Amino acid sequence: MNWPNRLTISRIILVPVFITAIMYHELNIAFGIFLIAALTDALDGYIARTRRQKTRFGKIMDPIADKMLIGSAFICFSLVTGLPDHIKMPVYVPIIVISRDVFILLGALIMYLLTGSINVRPTALGKITTVFQISTVVALLVKFIYASWVWNIMVVLTIISGIDYLRISSKQVNEKL
Repeated sequence: MNWPNRLTISRIILVPVFITAIMYHELNIAFGIFLIAALTDALDGYIARTRRQKTRFGKIMDPIADKMLIGSAFICFSLVTGLPDHIKMPVYVPIIVISRDVFILLGALIMYLLTGSINVRPTALGKITTVFQISTVVALLVKFIYASWVWNIMVVLTIISGIDYLRISSKQVNEKL
């Protein structure tokens, strides 16, 4: 168990605390937790690269920890009652975001079953989508008056990047078969 993996596990442990803070409308505390999680994400990646401590566990769990934090934020902001209207997220937003991630995972599984390998790498569009997902969470946590604009852009990017991953995966499977 190396330091990058410990940091990833600590980020996973922060998720229920983050959810609780949002449920109790303690958005400043949730924002602090989100910042700590972002710092541990950056730090674990930096340590893993510079000290050559990349592990299979980290490759799998690091993105899962990120998805748990972002997905839980979207679910909370769509279901928790009593939040200001401008940060009350429609339920379709987390459905789209989580569905995209599930489709990417299923696509990777199908690719592995059909070809015996997985070669799914983040694309520029996928990274931009992630930036907008994080920006959406931040906009909600700081009660940004135009948060709906941010999440609507993010939803469009999420859909487009999901289609792009499907296109890339289909092409890779067809080339190997």
